[in-house]
Amino acid sequence: MASIPDPARDDAAPHEKLALTGFRLVEHGLLIIIAAMTLFATGTEVWRVVQAQAIDLADILLMFLYTEVIGMIAVFYTGRDSPFVYPIFIAITALARLIVLQGKNMAPENIVFEASAILLLAIAAVVIGRTRKG
Repeated sequence: MASIPDPARDDAAPHEKLALTGFRLVEHGLLIIIAAMTLFATGTEVWRVVQAQAIDLADILLMFLYTEVIGMIAVFYTGRDSPFVYPIFIAITALARLIVLQGKNMAPENIVFEASAILLLAIAAVVIGRTRKG
């Protein structure tokens, strides 16, 4: 999920600048929609917890997922980090949540497969992080 190139390039033809500007507007619009949906889902989850007057581990882990989605959107706007790493973090958190919540009821080989997937994603995040900096 890379950000679209800057349409203000001097070497771009007018129709390329127009197309890039359009794609950038669509990208920003979709990011705003994703942020709004995430904030709505977060508010709904918080309201559900308040009504139930109980907080479960699943609720806390779900809030981490929402936080990572908002963090990913912030990275797209600030451009301070590699946007490729954040979806990997979200996948790691989702897999860890699945293991924690269903670990007792899962077949042992499935836990090994999911833990292996987490390891593979972590290695990918390290590789991406190091290649983007160097």
